Amino acid sequence: MSAIVHNARSIVDSACHATWAQELGAHVVASLIDEACLSPKPGLVDSRGNGSHADLDLALMQRSARALEPAFASMAAAGALAGAPTVALRETLGRIGRDAEATMMATTRGVNTHRGAIWALGLLAAAAATGRGNADAARTAAIAGAIARHPDRGAPGRTGHKGEQACRQFKVAGARGQAQAGFPHLIELGLPELRRSRARGDGEASARLNALLAIMSCLDDTCVLARGGVVALRQVQDGASGVLAAGGAGTLAGRRALRSFGQQAVAANVSPGGSADLLAATLFLDRIDPAVDARPTHQPLRRLHGEA
Repeated sequence: MSAIVHNARSIVDSACHATWAQELGAHVVASLIDEACLSPKPGLVDSRGNGSHADLDLALMQRSARALEPAFASMAAAGALAGAPTVALRETLGRIGRDAEATMMATTRGVNTHRGAIWALGLLAAAAATGRGNADAARTAAIAGAIARHPDRGAPGRTGHKGEQACRQFKVAGARGQAQAGFPHLIELGLPELRRSRARGDGEASARLNALLAIMSCLDDTCVLARGGVVALRQVQDGASGVLAAGGAGTLAGRRALRSFGQQAVAANVSPGGSADLLAATLFLDRIDPAVDARPTHQPLRRLHGEA
């Protein structure tokens, strides 16, 4: 009888893990789409237009995100199966991630929409799935960091990607270093600013924009470095800091500063894509964190006053 009970519990546990993995995959995709739709973002694709991108638009970003949902669910399922941040899990995520990148490229006809997001959000989804109690944001990020610090024997020595090249040229940690450190820009900047903005009464769109700006103000964004070097990076960091210093996106002065900052970013042809990936990751952690009061999965975002 005990063996029957044990088997029954195993079946139930497996079903629960599968359901949780599917839920996490859906949360990742919803977070990616929320980030893409958020407006007005300096230099980035949003609901107003293409920002500094000639090859991207909102419809393509949304299509890419939806195509990646099975991969994110698979990464979460791998985390649930592993139950801990092991080397084997890291290598499994690497394989799934490389397949996901191929899916992305097939969906977008060769345009990089979510390469950085596959890395960051794949790690976080797997980390959250290692145990139901791991959805706490700080704990999830710490587990993701532990996974990322393991080597992946299946990974290519060099990819030739622009972010990787920028890391070598400008001696910055990039997405890999951010993950291995446990995503400090999410835990120390993005999430605190998101929740601080909500607490003081900012609308959800303003709170999310402020979270993005907080990340941008400090991140050595390799997408910016690849396009404009150190000068462009400093301009982006200073621009983001200036909007927050003016009161953030929830104030008239802040919105004016944000509009000016956005115009400068497009004129300089820079796009803080690394910051955008981390905002999506911030929104994902915010969604699954049990410490956060329940709220609708998709909140209607009020249009900002004066938004073009």
